Amino acid sequence: MLSMNTNQPAVIVGMGEMGSSFARGLLRNGYSVVPVLRNTDADEVAQLNPNPVVSLVTVGEADLDHSLGALPQQWRDSVVLVQNELLPRNWLAHGYADPTVAAVWFEKKPGRVENVIIPTPVYGPKAELIVSSLATIDVAAVQLTTEDELLYELVRKNMYILTANIGGLLTRDTVHDLWYNHRDVAEEVAAEILPIQEWLTGRTLDRAALIAGMVEAFDADPDHGSTGRSAPARLARALGHADQAGLAVPRMRAIQAQLERDS
Repeated sequence: MLSMNTNQPAVIVGMGEMGSSFARGLLRNGYSVVPVLRNTDADEVAQLNPNPVVSLVTVGEADLDHSLGALPQQWRDSVVLVQNELLPRNWLAHGYADPTVAAVWFEKKPGRVENVIIPTPVYGPKAELIVSSLATIDVAAVQLTTEDELLYELVRKNMYILTANIGGLLTRDTVHDLWYNHRDVAEEVAAEILPIQEWLTGRTLDRAALIAGMVEAFDADPDHGSTGRSAPARLARALGHADQAGLAVPRMRAIQAQLERDS
């Protein structure tokens, strides 16, 4: 059902492909959209739009800390986060107690429609609005009911993207090829990522459930590329976290050494 509420705009910080997808959904759901670009004065925009229905932050992982720190105070109660490699520590460090968070399972490439892998789970005060807005562009999403469900979904997405990207630096093929033809690589990388996620969350995690959830996503889109331009940076971040946590992660260190030899 369309909300048709045109009095409150939706603010979108970052208007890349992902931001554009959410913008289309919000527009079709009856909201005007106010973009905040890299050179936009956000405080100036906030004076004109002090009470948005959502303030959606769609910047890349490397820009997230700055964007959360710089987000105008008026927008913080309506913030929605959609980044990869997202965990509670990212928003708690900036004083966000109750954001809306989506573990995004669709991708958007230039000139193409959204590719949905599995439904996107969303949790928080604005979850219903986000789920209904994504439905208008045929992107499946589900509303979560507990913080524990959200944590599982965020870590599952992290396990998927880090295992695929880092393992794929060796295999250079699809996620199906990585898991079914190079299982030793995938399992060893996943086994090293899990304790990093436990260190980052301060929680003991269910390895079997997370591996099963990761493989569910592999099977849902078996032709999905395993790696990409972001993979070396993801590996570097994972190694940095391992260093801070005092974790050995020999397989990932071997992959890094191989990249350095090949460069």
